[in-house]
Amino acid sequence: MLLYVLLFLGIISLWWHWRARDRMKVENLTGKYIFITGCDTGFGNMAAKVFDKKGFRVFATCLTEAGAKELKAVTSKQLQTVLLDVRDSDSVKKVAAWVKAEVQSEGLWGLVNNAGIMGPSAPTDWLNIEHFREPIEVNLIGLINVTINMLPLIKKAKGRIVNVSSVGGRLAFSGGGYFASKFGVEGFNDSLRRDMKAFGVKVCCIQPGLFKTALSNPARVLKEKQDIWNKLPPDIKKQYGEEYFQKDAAKKEKLSKICLNKDISPVVQCMEHALTSLHPHTHYIVGKDAKLFWNPLSRMPAVIQDFILLRNRVELAFSHAK
Repeated sequence: MLLYVLLFLGIISLWWHWRARDRMKVENLTGKYIFITGCDTGFGNMAAKVFDKKGFRVFATCLTEAGAKELKAVTSKQLQTVLLDVRDSDSVKKVAAWVKAEVQSEGLWGLVNNAGIMGPSAPTDWLNIEHFREPIEVNLIGLINVTINMLPLIKKAKGRIVNVSSVGGRLAFSGGGYFASKFGVEGFNDSLRRDMKAFGVKVCCIQPGLFKTALSNPARVLKEKQDIWNKLPPDIKKQYGEEYFQKDAAKKEKLSKICLNKDISPVVQCMEHALTSLHPHTHYIVGKDAKLFWNPLSRMPAVIQDFILLRNRVELAFSHAK
């Protein structure tokens, strides 16, 4: 009995120590520089507002002038917006040079690689290489390019790099370039974390589940898929069946309602912890769907993953013809 009591007390002591360690913050961060990509809407937009209120000097990149103008209107004079398409290598270099001139010898405390797009989500045999290219260019190549250009400034400050990946970087549950790009982000994040350890730079990865943002807008996702379906060759449509599209859309809508996280603030809270904690986490899994379903499923054998995921697929007309 005494052994069980001691074991219980030991577990409680370790948990308490971990909680105390997790709450320890880096001191004197007010006025530090943070660079965030993809601030027009969603996670990046909220993060820019939150970090601005907390006293950071935020560089917020937006893809559109309208997005930059709206953000600037609701933040302090300390926050600076800049237009950036992460696919444009020349633009990335120019923005990095501008940031270097702004931060000077202080360096850049935080880089939050948040910019991303979904791209078409459809069976692989519906797609062409261009459908894959854009999400990979934005979500992976753009992220790497921004990081490489900002790295000297991060190393100077011994700062933080926060890469926004996805549970889709752990488990590919649909076809398309999004999942390939996010798996790539995970690989880049892991190698970067190990490369930067010697320089005192901490690298973190955030893996959100399905959140209500412009990225996951169901109407837009459905329209993109409908456009692809309408252009498919007759033989592929015949293989899938004329009723496939509508049945698949209904299944996806049902799954979305179950998994969708409407409050995006937990993702921003993870960004904040990664940037301000003395002991940031290596990975942040965010969202009830990610914690309760996608992440546990990603750790299971492939045969179990396939069985569960394929149960949510519509049966093909081709299968009936066998």
